[in-house]
Amino acid sequence: MREFLKHAAMVAVGRLRALRREEVRFRGAFASFDDAVAHVRPGKLAGYDHDAVTEVSKELMQQVPLWDYPVLYWLNRLTPEIARVVDAGGHIGVKYRAFGPYLDLDRLDWVVYDLPALVKAGRAQARPQDRTLSFVDRLEEVGPADLLLASGLLPYLREPFVDLVRRLQVLPRYILLNKVVTRDGPMVVTLENFGMSEVPYHIRNVGEIPAALATLGYEIVDSWIVESLAHRIQTHPELGRCTYRGYLARLGR
Repeated sequence: MREFLKHAAMVAVGRLRALRREEVRFRGAFASFDDAVAHVRPGKLAGYDHDAVTEVSKELMQQVPLWDYPVLYWLNRLTPEIARVVDAGGHIGVKYRAFGPYLDLDRLDWVVYDLPALVKAGRAQARPQDRTLSFVDRLEEVGPADLLLASGLLPYLREPFVDLVRRLQVLPRYILLNKVVTRDGPMVVTLENFGMSEVPYHIRNVGEIPAALATLGYEIVDSWIVESLAHRIQTHPELGRCTYRGYLARLGR
């Protein structure tokens, strides 16, 4: 009975937040990207591909928070083996700038792939020191690469991850993923509040990405959990905690 009452209370609090339209970070629980978009509130932009959204959290993303250190560790370790990085979902080159003090970027060809609005902003904001940074809004334009980096992309990725990787001309030797949001249960799409915009945000089944990597022919070399980012959907807390994970995978020989 205690567990039943606890669950009922969680549901009631979450639904009350939804009814009051509180400004929570995550709102709603939907079965698909399209269903989430259909529930974006009137007056809000839908999605990430807007000029105004390119400035959201830009300065924060150019820092190196604790959860970026596994990515930085592996990039440093793999630098002798790699010459070209495809930074999928790389915004305006925020990780290129954040990691600049810690990596020899002059020897890495760093290609950011993102939505057209972000690619436009990235090109416009390029600095003289960004000598090895370039941008594309079509993965098919990227030549052979040694490493695919997707740090924080997967919550916003509409297409299946396998399809994204297969759009590259050649499968990269390594795939480095971070901030993959997971749960024990079927995938749920919620809406993340960006202020002027609401963006579909995928919380995937915990086994989805390891299975996708195996399908592509990759073996997982390392994995980690970012405990500090765990949270619940405020309007649907009964769906459980969201756990953020990272993976380094190497293409099988």
